[in-house]
Amino acid sequence: MQTYTLTDARNKDSEVFDKAAIEPVLLTKQSRPSHVIMSAESYQQLIDRLRELEDMVLGQAAEVALSQSKMVGTEAFTAALERLANGEA
Repeated sequence: MQTYTLTDARNKDSEVFDKAAIEPVLLTKQSRPSHVIMSAESYQQLIDRLRELEDMVLGQAAEVALSQSKMVGTEAFTAALERLANGEA
């Protein structure tokens, strides 16, 4: 990941955007990271991967809940799944 100061980014804007088309670019202000520039395609890939990971975690939580649950009936099972789906693990 390439890093530029905010001042450098203003002076080299075309270079910064060309780099951001390939990989994320980190902008810093007083040596602290402040912004990231990335292409729309890279952003979409990042969001898609995040969704995959969230789905995987929810699936694992459902498996754990199922293995630890004491099935007393369909209603209890359904209620447990609904709580997991709502993030109330």
